[in-house]
Amino acid sequence: MKGKRILLGVTGSVAAFKVADLTARLVEGGADVQVIMTEAAQRFVAPLTFETLSRRSVITSMWTRTPLPEPVHVTLADWAELLVVAPACADFLGKLAHGIADDMLSCMAITITRPPLIAPAMSDSMYRHPAVQANVKILQERGCRFVGPAEGRLASGKVGLGRLADVPDILKAIQEALKK
Repeated sequence: MKGKRILLGVTGSVAAFKVADLTARLVEGGADVQVIMTEAAQRFVAPLTFETLSRRSVITSMWTRTPLPEPVHVTLADWAELLVVAPACADFLGKLAHGIADDMLSCMAITITRPPLIAPAMSDSMYRHPAVQANVKILQERGCRFVGPAEGRLASGKVGLGRLADVPDILKAIQEALKK
């Protein structure tokens, strides 16, 4: 991971807390990590958590001021070697599949030219919904890589498909994606 430039998108899922560990491990491995959080993600984990772990200001809005030249989404798309979205909620999958760019993360995802690595996390019934499955299929056909979701105990207490992949599995998928 040494010197790799990774954009890490965090969406609204209770699994967002697990991405703090992912961030720490990427940085420990020498990666330069820029976190982008959706508004919904900020309801689960504070941006300060990711700022502390990444040692960078977190981008939380299309209108976040940064020291980067404008437009930020273009500058960061050129800078990044990989966009990782973890956890990726159903809303984000739908936006990316249909080209909706109404927040910084979805705007970034359609600006970056390399296929993103997506780690979905949501309830079993939500993940299995035909609309979500259609969006996953569209994204896979466009070259997006997926890691997970995993089977197991969900935030609701139910057991099913929808857990965020384990951090070591996401790290392995990031390493594989960076090789391509």
